[in-house]
Amino acid sequence: MSAPPLATAEIIAVGSELLGLHRLDTNSLFLADRLAALGIDLRAKAVVGDNRHDLAALFRQALSRVDLVVLTGGLGPTDDDLTRDVVADALGRPMSEDADILAWIERRFASRGMRMPGVNRRQAQVPRGAAVLPNPNGTAPGLLLEAGHRLVVLLPGPPREMQPMFDALCRGPLLERAGAERVQRVSLFIAGRSESHVEELAQPIYTRWTGETPPIDTTILASPGQIELHLSVRSADADGAARRLSEARDELLAALGPDVFSTDGRSMEEIVGDLLRAKHLTIAAAESCTGGLLMSRLTDVPGSSDYVLAGVVAYADAAKTALAGVAPELIAACGAVSEPVAVALADGIRARAGADLGVGITGIAGPSGATPDKPVGTVAIALSGPDGPARVRTFRFPGGRAQVKFSSTQAALDMVRRALT
Repeated sequence: MSAPPLATAEIIAVGSELLGLHRLDTNSLFLADRLAALGIDLRAKAVVGDNRHDLAALFRQALSRVDLVVLTGGLGPTDDDLTRDVVADALGRPMSEDADILAWIERRFASRGMRMPGVNRRQAQVPRGAAVLPNPNGTAPGLLLEAGHRLVVLLPGPPREMQPMFDALCRGPLLERAGAERVQRVSLFIAGRSESHVEELAQPIYTRWTGETPPIDTTILASPGQIELHLSVRSADADGAARRLSEARDELLAALGPDVFSTDGRSMEEIVGDLLRAKHLTIAAAESCTGGLLMSRLTDVPGSSDYVLAGVVAYADAAKTALAGVAPELIAACGAVSEPVAVALADGIRARAGADLGVGITGIAGPSGATPDKPVGTVAIALSGPDGPARVRTFRFPGGRAQVKFSSTQAALDMVRRALT
């Protein structure tokens, strides 16, 4: 009799460092995406420190209620790497040293001109009945164990080791055990509207889908500088699900119009970069409160040298004059945080760099520097081009310093996008 399909899963991230302030569990995000693509419903995620009792309790609970338990981390050579031992004890599986794994670890050290420390022998311990998952990027192999009709997967913690290992599982044992249903998704990324404004337009549309078979699940998320709409369908009919999602996306596009900047996962800087390249245009920027973040985002995109010419951080008033040609009299009359100064920054950097487009950003990122008429989050953004006067707008962004800076660059990029479309 074949084993029942894997329908549900839990993830346990192991490591005391994940309970602190300086290390985040990003593995669970990757795993959740891969499991959803297989149609496996993720029921819970947990983070646990390097404590044998706590890990054992969490593992037993997870094994009692889902079909697949995925553990990441705790497979290293030190005494606090407990995952392998705890799982073996919980399943009643004695461990023995695997000579092939040990020889592989020794060769890996030798290839770097090093002797394998004795503590690494722990990584060659394998519970009885476990399948070994090769790790070409580290010394900790993964393990796959069957526990009745359930599966248990042990993966190393470093993402560069964990991700290719799990992808291989998704093409093999997990794909074979997954059910016929798969989850398909589309996403819309929106700028220039608040979450409530997007909901006001989208909610009458997506509530109609909940009564359909199979239903379209809709999630709306607010992120700095953008709103995300995620649509998903779980179905065994891949073609039918793709058609339904395409129709649903088009319906939302018609309602939200040009505020939707991406439907294929590209970021705002990628969208803007593709538009600049397609139109054979170049860009330069003079930034004050964003400290170069706009140019950093633009140049994060490979090939951005095709369209990015120059950027300056004109933080001090004197730098606005020296680097972008802003008249001191204008700053004195209007204030550094003002639309006229933003326009002057945009015009000045465009002329000095010889770019087709110039962007000027000036504002108050906080927490200090505010005035009664210009609170923290006040940012003036201008876009200068060869055709007519510059576009300019003053924004009031919420949040702390980092959020104001990011939202400012997102608004600036969106201003460029709208001008080019």
